[in-house]
This record gives sequence, structure tokens and C-alpha cells, in this order.
Amino acid sequence: MKNLLKYIIPVCIIFSFSGYVNAQDEISPERKKAIDSLALEKVRDLSKYISIIGDKATDQAEASRVMDRAGELFVEEAEIGVSSLNREQVNYYKVRQYLMRLNQLNYDKVMIKWYNIHYISDLERQPDGKYVGVITVYQRFEGISDDGLTYKDTTKKDITIYVEKKKTQIRGRIIEFWDVLLGDIRVTETTS
Repeated sequence: MKNLLKYIIPVCIIFSFSGYVNAQDEISPERKKAIDSLALEKVRDLSKYISIIGDKATDQAEASRVMDRAGELFVEEAEIGVSSLNREQVNYYKVRQYLMRLNQLNYDKVMIKWYNIHYISDLERQPDGKYVGVITVYQRFEGISDDGLTYKDTTKKDITIYVEKKKTQIRGRIIEFWDVLLGDIRVTETTS
């Protein structure tokens, strides 16, 4: 029995400590509101960036700068879906590739508007300590050529949101904060 206690006590201490660490990483209701607000703000920023990049009046230097800013919103391997009324398949591209393709669309005028932006899945804690949620947006796309050719569609997209605790050093002090990054943008529906 003495030998058994020798193993049980350290295991209990480890479980107690891991419970304590997990409690430290829980998101309070007040913090969750702030994180939700930040996530929605980042999605709105992306919406603005996409409009600027797609706008034919934007010069290349500005478009490139905005592409860099948009890329900073995402996790490294994120992909963005592209759909069309003219095909059933959805194509997925790495973020930078998607933004470059958007900038080079073969229309003389491009208008992109995102609306009805809202959470469809609350943040859920993952085994690695990160939180994951999903925000839905509707994108209205219109491309017009000088010869009168017009293409319009509305796409429903689901954006994966990643929330994780990070650390930074400010004046020699380590500060912890929750950060939000965007993940894959999946097309769920495309209509005219």
C-alpha cells in the first residue's frame, strides 16, 4: 500500500496543477465579449481590404500594402474558397494567392461588399488550449466590363476563428493577451 501511495500522490498533484493551469486559460464572460468584438473587427477589416484590393482604381503599391495587412489577419496555412455560378466546384487558394487573383480579375470595375456578419458557432476550447469558432458572412460580388458584361453573385462564407493566449515583452515585463487570427474561409452557398 505504501508503494501505491508513492505513485498516487504525484499523479494527484499533476492533475491538480493541470486543472489550475486550465483554469488560468479559461475565458471570462467579459473577456469573451472583448474577444468576440475583436474577431468581428478583424473580419470587417478583411472585408475592407478585399474591397480595396479588388477595386480597379487602387494602384498596385497600395494594393500590395493592403495584401500584406490582410495576410497578417490569418493563420499561416489558411485558405480562401472561390465559387462561381458557372461551375459547381469551389476552388481553394492560399491567402496571398487569393488576394493576388482578386487584384487581377479581368473586369473593368469590381464591387465587393460583405454583410450580415455574425457568429454561427460559439468559441469552443480545443485540447491544445486554443479556442475555435465560426463567423458567417455574406459576400455580394459584382464585376463589370466596359463592353457591358456583368457578373453578379452572393456567396455565404464560413470563417474559422482561432483564439489563443500569447505573450509579449513590454519594457522587460512579460504580458499575456488573447489574440484572434482568421483561418480557412469556406464557401457554403453561392446564389445569383
